Amino acid sequence: MKCISVYTDNFEAFSDIFERVVESPLEENEEQEVEGITISHSGDVPEHYLERMSQKPEVVVMRDKSRGLTILQHGKVFEILLPVLETA
Repeated sequence: MKCISVYTDNFEAFSDIFERVVESPLEENEEQEVEGITISHSGDVPEHYLERMSQKPEVVVMRDKSRGLTILQHGKVFEILLPVLETA
């Protein structure tokens, strides 16, 4: 899964830029600023990362089943986990 980190603890601000972040063509380890909020492509995370993080009481887990993505919120960061399309 591809992980995009959004460095804010403000859910409303996160919601305002969410669509642009998801559609953003970031390269791995690339950072951008969207409406004053830093976002970065944090690379790929293994499947067990989601399982491990979702068990922590300080982590909020949100899912967008229509797109198959998961959002983790903890501390001052939102992590958007996007499925990686397999290319043959």
